[in-house]
Amino acid sequence: MSLGVIAESLAWAIPAFIFVLTVVVFFHELGHFLVGRWCGVKVEAFSVGFGPELFGFTDRRGTRWRFAALPLGGYVKFHGDANGASMPDNEALAAMPASQRAVSFYGQPVWKRAAIVAAGPAANFLLAIVIFASSFYLFGRTVIEPRVAGVQAGSVAESSGFRAGDLVLSIDGRPVKSFVDLTKIIGASAEQPLTFEVARDGVRQIIKATPERKDIKTPFGLTRVGRLGVQASNSPADLRVERYGLGESVALAAEETWYVVERTGAYVAGLVRGKETVEQISGPLRIAEVSGAVARVGLDALLSLAAIVSISIGLINLAPIPLLDGGHLMFYAIEALRGRPLSERSQELGFRVGLALVVMLMLFATSNDVLHLISKAG
Repeated sequence: MSLGVIAESLAWAIPAFIFVLTVVVFFHELGHFLVGRWCGVKVEAFSVGFGPELFGFTDRRGTRWRFAALPLGGYVKFHGDANGASMPDNEALAAMPASQRAVSFYGQPVWKRAAIVAAGPAANFLLAIVIFASSFYLFGRTVIEPRVAGVQAGSVAESSGFRAGDLVLSIDGRPVKSFVDLTKIIGASAEQPLTFEVARDGVRQIIKATPERKDIKTPFGLTRVGRLGVQASNSPADLRVERYGLGESVALAAEETWYVVERTGAYVAGLVRGKETVEQISGPLRIAEVSGAVARVGLDALLSLAAIVSISIGLINLAPIPLLDGGHLMFYAIEALRGRPLSERSQELGFRVGLALVVMLMLFATSNDVLHLISKAG
């Protein structure tokens, strides 16, 4: 890869990456911020990024809004927090007068603290729904009929009895409205027997087939999906643009968001069972690379990527790892069951373990990115 190509790639990747991550982080932290304000908690700082402040301002309620030099995350610091990770400043809390403790984060009942913490991931999912719904509402969606235009020789589709011209109506009783629906179900069903209802020459028939597992390369690495061996139609008669009202757009957006959540969950389960590879675990370098490539397509595509990244950030933050939102929620659940919080020592130990896990995950993801870029350059 020449220096000119690398420079051009960076020229697209860096601003696109900063845009995607800033949008996602801002809305995540905005969720914490808005629910915190609603619960009566004083917010001392709202930061997009870490490190030295590049610019910012202080609002009339005393919150410092800051944009920092390292755009790899952000935080909301509430009154009584020792830092942006919402670890309690126990000495400061003990010395606070009642009036100040009442507006501190740790002065709130456990349900309010849980609501504030959960609001960050919830905002990520809501952002994804808003982006997807806006795209459906403004631009509609190009739909390809789930018609088999061709069958690959030697494929599962050929051995199962599929023929060119077959129109897939349903899979395991689930209606199939487009070729995208068809590929989603097949892709998520590797080595799982499926029952297809197809229309052939006006007659409904049942075909049973088991998609084979295939390793395919994606911008995020190697992934394993189900493959049947059917080809989509490119006939104008099988293409249409569907337009949607606001309600339909939101419903479709919720379905799309849930699909990403479902596939992510299936991937994690596959990792545990040894059926998936770790190559798809990506860090900031690969996200930047993909952001740059998508930015060349257009703003709509870049926003769709931001929606997918937002869902991923929301899911990662819900992991029950101390330091992440899910870890805080785990502590609050224990507190609600016990009637009192865990000891300071237990919480501190949990945060240290959580920090170690997060750092190891980031190092592993970044090493994956570096190996990917080296192999691509070679």
